[in-house]
Amino acid sequence: MNAAETRALLDALNAATERGQRAAIATVVGVQGSAYRREGTRMLVLDDGAQVCMLSGGCLEAEVVEVALEVIRSGVPTITHYDLSEDATWGLGIGCGGSVDVRVERVDADDPVMGAWLAALGQGELAALAVPLKGEGRLLITADGETQGHLSPAPLRDFAVQAARERLGQLEPRAVTLAAPDGTPLFIDISTPPPVLVLYGAGHDAMPLSRGAHDLGYEVHVIDPRGAYLTPGRFPGAILHDLAPEDLRGFTLPARASLLIMNHHLDRDRVCLHHALNSGAPYVGVLGPLSRAQGLLDELETESVTFSDAELARLRAPVGLRLGAEAPEEVALSILAELMAWRRGYDGGFLSGHAGRIHDAHTHAASPALGASPEQ
Repeated sequence: MNAAETRALLDALNAATERGQRAAIATVVGVQGSAYRREGTRMLVLDDGAQVCMLSGGCLEAEVVEVALEVIRSGVPTITHYDLSEDATWGLGIGCGGSVDVRVERVDADDPVMGAWLAALGQGELAALAVPLKGEGRLLITADGETQGHLSPAPLRDFAVQAARERLGQLEPRAVTLAAPDGTPLFIDISTPPPVLVLYGAGHDAMPLSRGAHDLGYEVHVIDPRGAYLTPGRFPGAILHDLAPEDLRGFTLPARASLLIMNHHLDRDRVCLHHALNSGAPYVGVLGPLSRAQGLLDELETESVTFSDAELARLRAPVGLRLGAEAPEEVALSILAELMAWRRGYDGGFLSGHAGRIHDAHTHAASPALGASPEQ
């Protein structure tokens, strides 16, 4: 579930709470075979039957709403199994070929663990919530190792803490259901900060990229020395930085940011590339052909600025997937698609003919950058 969906769900929940409405949150906690969404996908259901966000392509929502309304009345959490095979789902012929388990829980303002979890989601804090799918209790684990809540017996608690910490250490932590040593299915939900995209350059082609990234839930920063270009009208929702290249040394990049150099100005691009590769950011993209990026590196080398193999392995040049993109909107699509594939550990290839599970990643996000693709 991306940051934009989480934001929409929490905004709706806060508005409902102010109106005095009760609500429940339905969460996908298990997926077998093929399904539209993955573990950790959430949907809000209000006591009048209204819903915010979706758990599927539309085949489950009406049924889940009915379950959620009962949970709102009773206060008792429930887990429901839905078979999405062609002949099994209420005669609808959905045919997804898999099944999902959905846990529904009422939102109770007096529950301190739920309150802390919703606060973590709302503030974009790195945290995990461990919930046994058989039995009671739950445990909130923060990135610094603090815990809140109760989970027993002790071996189950220890397993939950260790599994949560391992998950939170990943580049793109995702929710998962694991089997504890005693066989207990344990759902580990994840709260993460929104992904961050920093654009060096506020030209015309940066606008659709900023807009698309914001729509996907990114926190977008735009850096440019031309203040007239840095307006909310051009970059709605973005954080704007009026900085000359020589001022970049004093600018601290957000943690885990993905960086994209697109000044269309050789001197500024050279300084920005130096700043980006020195930053430790895991993803540094350079717009344009490979020869341009290599030229920037060659110019830096004449200034006695060189980079290690590990630093160069973070460089994406040319940036983006090879889609034949030409127009700015198409280039933005190419870059955002590559970012998504990279963050989630996919290679960005065609799905046609893929016989395995669609959501199984086969690559890791640390793939080498300086490739041979000459175009977007």
